[in-house]
Amino acid sequence: MFTVRFCVARALAAALLMCPAMAAFAQVADQASSSLPTIVVTAQHLNEERSRIDTQTGASTYTFNSNDIQSAPGGDNVQLNQVMLQVPDAAQDSFGQLHIRGDHNGLQFRLNGVILPDGISVFGQTLPPRMISRMTLITGSLPAEYGLRSAGIIDLTTKGGALQPGGSVSVYGGSHGSIEPSLNYGGSSGANTYFVTGDFIRNDLGIESPDGRSTPLHDHTRQYHGFGYFEHIFDESNRLSVVAGSSDDRFEIPNRVGVHAADIGPGLTVNGQTDFLSNLLNENQREVTQFAALSLQHSQGPLSVQTSLITRYSSLNFSPDPNLGDLLFNGISQQAYKRDVAYGLQSDGAYRFGDAHTIRAGLYAQRDRLTSNTASQVLATDNTGAQTSDAPIMVVDNSENTQTIESAYLQDEWRLARVVTVNYGVRFDHFTAFTNGSQVSPRVNLVWLAAENTTVHAGYSRFFSPPPFELVGSTTLAKFLNTTAAPAVTVDDPVKAERSNYYDLGLEQKLSSSLTVGVDSYYKQAIHLIDEGQFGAPIILTPFNYRYGQVYGVEFTANYTIEHFQAYGNLAFQRAIGKDFESSQFNFSANNLAYVTDHYIHLDHEQEMTISGGAAYVWQGSRFSGDILVGSGLRAALILPDGSAIPNGAHLPYYRQVNLGASHAFDAEGIKGLSVRLDVINAFDQKYQIRNGTGIGVGAPQYGPRRGFFAGVSKTF
Repeated sequence: MFTVRFCVARALAAALLMCPAMAAFAQVADQASSSLPTIVVTAQHLNEERSRIDTQTGASTYTFNSNDIQSAPGGDNVQLNQVMLQVPDAAQDSFGQLHIRGDHNGLQFRLNGVILPDGISVFGQTLPPRMISRMTLITGSLPAEYGLRSAGIIDLTTKGGALQPGGSVSVYGGSHGSIEPSLNYGGSSGANTYFVTGDFIRNDLGIESPDGRSTPLHDHTRQYHGFGYFEHIFDESNRLSVVAGSSDDRFEIPNRVGVHAADIGPGLTVNGQTDFLSNLLNENQREVTQFAALSLQHSQGPLSVQTSLITRYSSLNFSPDPNLGDLLFNGISQQAYKRDVAYGLQSDGAYRFGDAHTIRAGLYAQRDRLTSNTASQVLATDNTGAQTSDAPIMVVDNSENTQTIESAYLQDEWRLARVVTVNYGVRFDHFTAFTNGSQVSPRVNLVWLAAENTTVHAGYSRFFSPPPFELVGSTTLAKFLNTTAAPAVTVDDPVKAERSNYYDLGLEQKLSSSLTVGVDSYYKQAIHLIDEGQFGAPIILTPFNYRYGQVYGVEFTANYTIEHFQAYGNLAFQRAIGKDFESSQFNFSANNLAYVTDHYIHLDHEQEMTISGGAAYVWQGSRFSGDILVGSGLRAALILPDGSAIPNGAHLPYYRQVNLGASHAFDAEGIKGLSVRLDVINAFDQKYQIRNGTGIGVGAPQYGPRRGFFAGVSKTF
């Protein structure tokens, strides 16, 4: 299965204006048909040369191609985080979050080797799987060219018109009122190639159910996604390319049923009203992302270089209940808007010195401008916290800030002997934002072909991860004193950059031409370990630091492929702990703050054991597939007999989710290009919790999806 509307106008127009040469995309060559084979060969050659700039030597790497994605239940109609759940040690979380090797939000996305700056989206998925030609997760002890985010690099090779010509149209839908039409098309004209894809998603399960209902109350979503890849090939050594995408996602925040504010709220009175039924809450969130990257590649002889200009716009707008239901339930009703605009420059190069050395070097610079505006309705209180008025008052808290990042690296991939390769290097990172910092980070990785079918890898990396600037809160605590939103703790130290030492050791054994197994172990020792939580009603994640942190684990993998049958399986164990909150302390209760000062606790997103696996079989134009996900559960508060609690001291019950799929291509029946598919998600309809509403930085409860039946039809042309 794997190896070890449509609107891009703003981002695309900005990228096109960067270089007049992009006008060549509009020209039609006189002899396009005769030049197409040459363009195809050249595009493939340049893709191979571009991949040579990157290295995964010594890291743990897992690769999917577009056929692997299509083989799984749901195919490329699912969202990217669901595809990623099938890699080892990937734990699912609420709001579509994904944790790799016990980290939180430590993933960096790259498109054709180009870094995509972090965005604000919580629920939304910006990158649709149908634009992917190949997806590679690089984790473990990362080489020096990878920085800023250390849990893993998700490098997506996008489809292109030269190598994936033609198009397809499809409609997919089923349970939860879902419908998803999509369109792909790619082609070439002379030296110009293009690929575009767009989709529209509508369903009534936009966010995980808070009470386990199959179709939650008030959970409708409408999403628009578009992506394009365009390139102009000058000759066999040079090309200019543009990637651009846009997403506009709107979500209703689902409601629990039959809950009264008078029963679970803080006991307030608002304009004479003391109760509100949860069914009537009307909270909404909109997330918008647009991005573009303009890249110039030169590859000739031993030298290959790619330089890119990058831009990304992302925004999030949370609208509370207009009838002050939030105020009665939470003591605050907050309209929140965050916007981040980022610009970047990236240049990477590789040079081969004979057969023994490949030198790689690169630079990266980024500048962000963050806007954070909130308008909060609260109630006045006295010094004891007692309500003094039932008339809401407005607190406006607006801010802007700027971040700059500068990075550089130099490394050498040295083939010491036929069976031994060492990759060693160093990188430098510096950032200035709400705080600032810098670090020189040495890296070294070794790969040893211990026997004909046995490969051992080992590595050490020093990591430096700035806090996610676009998520950092800027609440002015003094504005909320003597109100129902006053924090119990008034300390608010700024979030710091995480610094860590990372060790990795693994082995891969090819037992036969069909079966490969592997084991990989890792250990991370961190100071200022970064975690995130959802504090308050707005669904916005907020970062904070543990002064000390440790994350370690072991993974077992197996892949089996023979003729028309493929299967894989993963088993992972992990432990992730932290001690002493040292930033954003006002988000925590005084009891939790005191306990964590002297005790290591489990991180809220730790899942001690994770199992994933799947299989697919092709027979006479039909493909049958299934996958499974088993987890020991994320963390929750442990309630002691005396009524006190240990934060994150318990975990939720074990769960499993089995998905099944079948598809058939009608080419043999004379209907070329027509295919249909049927998928069953959570086939055994297990009702399980992802979160129960307790634990550090955990909001409302969330449940996994209930059983759903989905069908689709597609036609290629």
